[in-house]
Parts: sequence; C-alpha cells; structure tokens
Amino acid sequence: MERIFITGVSGYIGQKLLAFLDGKPGVQKIVGIDIKEPSVRPGNFVFYKRDVREPLADLLTEHAIDAFVHLAYVVPPQHDKNLMQDINIGGTKNILDSCLKAGVKQIVYTSSATAYGFHADNDRPLTEDSPLRGNYDFVYSKTKKEIEGIVGQFIQDNPGYTVAILRPSFVAGPVFDNPLARHMKKKFVLLPSVTQSFQYVHEDDLVEIIYLVLQKRVSGAYNVGADGGMDFPEMVKLLGNIMIPLPFGVMYLLNNIAWYLRLSFISEFPSPSLNMVRYPWIVSSEKLMRELGYRYKYTTRETFLDFAEAFKRGHLI
Repeated sequence: MERIFITGVSGYIGQKLLAFLDGKPGVQKIVGIDIKEPSVRPGNFVFYKRDVREPLADLLTEHAIDAFVHLAYVVPPQHDKNLMQDINIGGTKNILDSCLKAGVKQIVYTSSATAYGFHADNDRPLTEDSPLRGNYDFVYSKTKKEIEGIVGQFIQDNPGYTVAILRPSFVAGPVFDNPLARHMKKKFVLLPSVTQSFQYVHEDDLVEIIYLVLQKRVSGAYNVGADGGMDFPEMVKLLGNIMIPLPFGVMYLLNNIAWYLRLSFISEFPSPSLNMVRYPWIVSSEKLMRELGYRYKYTTRETFLDFAEAFKRGHLI
C-alpha cells in the first residue's frame, strides 16, 4: 500500500480520506479521479478529471498503483434512475475491469448498510451474515445490493485479489451534508409519526478504518457502525428545530407530490426512502473490532452531537 488510487476523491468521504492519508507512513503517492475539482490537494496527490465509467487501466499502470479505494457513487436520489444506476453499477464494473487489466490486486469498496435494505423484519443488529435485501423501489439501496453481487462474483473469479467491502451506517460529522441532513436542518421538519432509533458512524472513524483495512490487507465484508442510537425527535430538537409528526400515509402522499413536482425545498428524496426512518438498520461492528482491533472514537450520539454543534456554530457565524 504505497500508491493508492481513489475514485470520488472530491466527495465528502474522498476529501476526508485524502486529508487523513496526507503524510501517513508508507503512502508515497495518491492518485484520484472525480468529475469536479477537489479542494484538498496534498503534495503527493495527482488529480484527473474523469468519469468513473471511463477506462482507468492507463492511469493505474502509469502510476504503478498497488491499492484501489472505490468511493465514487451517486448518493442524492435522482429523478433519472437509469443514469444513477449506470454511474453506480457501470462505474463499479469499470473499476474492477481496470484493476484486472492493470494488475492492481488490493481493492477496498465502500458499500453501505443500505444494501441490507429497510425492512421491518431485519435482524437487529445486522451482522455480515444477514441477507442483503436492498429495497427495489429505492435506487440507492437497490444498486448497493446489486453491486455487492458484482463484487462478490469478482472475488470468486479472482482468488488472488484482496478485496474488502465496508458497509457503513449513516456517516456524519461536522460536514455531514446529504438530503437527510438538509431535511433535519429545516426549521419545521416533516417526518412520519412513528420512527425508530438511528445509527451513525463518525466520518473520522470511517476514514481511519479504510486506512487500517489498507494497512492490514484484509478481505471480506465488514459492517461499520458506532455504538448506540439516536431518536429523530431528539435529533431535530438538538438542531434547534421543530419536528412535525405526520401519519405515514399522509407523509408519503405529501412527499410524493413534492418529489414529482421537484419541490426540493420540501423534499429531496422519493417516498420509498421514508422507510429508512421507519425501519432503519442497526449493524454490529463486532467482526471489524475483533479482526482489525479497532475501537471507535465516537458513539452514535457523540457523532450526531459533533454535527449538531457544527451546525449551530455555522448559524452563529
């Protein structure tokens, strides 16, 4: 692990990982791609503006890459489902093919606990042996599950490769910014009246775990989630906002109207995603802690409080 390649390097986790790897012993060079320019640029970093679906073997060979971290993924729900699936699935197939052609034999893929799906009968907590049942009416969850199948087949077909799959719960921290975060930042937060406890992992813990996986060259799937949970009424209150609880049917209908009319100030996600607050997953990190010896720096509550404090500071500024 001396020359690392990162897809989605300009994204939320990509920028955190790039900053974390800067100056780490043994990291000689970092090469990254994205469709937008990164703001973090260490001295040993080389950036290429390239779509994750474009061939990458030339860059991997040119820079003698020996470890690959696949972060690129369309996270915010899109109205163009086909494009979202093409980028997520097509991009993953491309990076696996490129690694094969260039002989890059260590790959870390950041999947998501969303691959398990939002279901009332999910194991609680979910372990790595729990079935992957991504929700087919929610593209993000559907493609996470399908990509794991693609990566799993790659592992079977290429036993000489070291491939780790990380399944983090919701990632948060001071710069937590996705449709869920933006929804909870609103003064009046519409949510289903019945929700369940939510689990987070701190952005700092996640990037340190990625680095540890690279160092130890481990293979297999690992859940990534901090201890404890947070309830939505408390989360909204900690942000200084007011939760408006609605019966699920009413919430679903209102959200549907907002989504299809593209009223993003009301909703940035399709109604099937509401199941994530009704049936959120809680994952067990016992395997990761046992095999990698990692101990989380933040609990779920501490992770959310870090986000809430940063949000409040931003308001004061």
